[in-house]
Amino acid sequence: MNNLVIMKNQQAVTSSLQVAEVFDKNHQHVLRDIDNLKEGVQNWTDLFYEDVYTHPQNKQQYRVIYMNRDGFTLLAMGFTGKKALNFKLKYIEAFNQMENSIKTQLELPTTPQGMLKLVLENVNDSNEKVEELGTRLTDLEQNTPVAPGDYNYISRRISQRVREVGRGYGELTQKQRGELFRDINQGVKRIAGVGSRSQLRERHYKAVIDFINDWEPSTATKTLVRQMALELEA
Repeated sequence: MNNLVIMKNQQAVTSSLQVAEVFDKNHQHVLRDIDNLKEGVQNWTDLFYEDVYTHPQNKQQYRVIYMNRDGFTLLAMGFTGKKALNFKLKYIEAFNQMENSIKTQLELPTTPQGMLKLVLENVNDSNEKVEELGTRLTDLEQNTPVAPGDYNYISRRISQRVREVGRGYGELTQKQRGELFRDINQGVKRIAGVGSRSQLRERHYKAVIDFINDWEPSTATKTLVRQMALELEA
């Protein structure tokens, strides 16, 4: 986890190799993900640039891609899960530290008056950085997709709740179950304000689970399910 961010050409950057190591990914897969961004990102070359490195064992040269903060942020948007979120936060902190170091090296004053001015500016800059980091952290937390395990639990709990409610209607047909599933899924999407369950985010998880636990079909759905039962008896 050392040297997450380095200084290269007077810019704070990280490399595809470092990203692959930290996020426990295959380096070729990281390169592929970066290459896939070329098609939709017009300023790709402002965010990424290619280079080569020499492998320490076989001494062969291989492709590597360096990226600045914006490039890393764009790439890491596709990395999900709580573990990935922690690594993103560490990278943000590392970028901030390196950029501050670069700025200090480039702008270090030589007079007492200049030094005093720098101290005062750094106090304000630190406050702004804290606020900026807080905003970034909030955005990351708010927009992190539901972890696969949590998503699967939501699906299982929906099925369980439909079975629990369905017992009150006797032996359900596939059509009746379909109406109940449609009702509960519509409720989940309304609670979360999303168009599909695949758009659920971590911030929705608790409210969605609470809704599923308390869910009862709407009057219209109950009526449809009962009508279907009467049609079968007729």
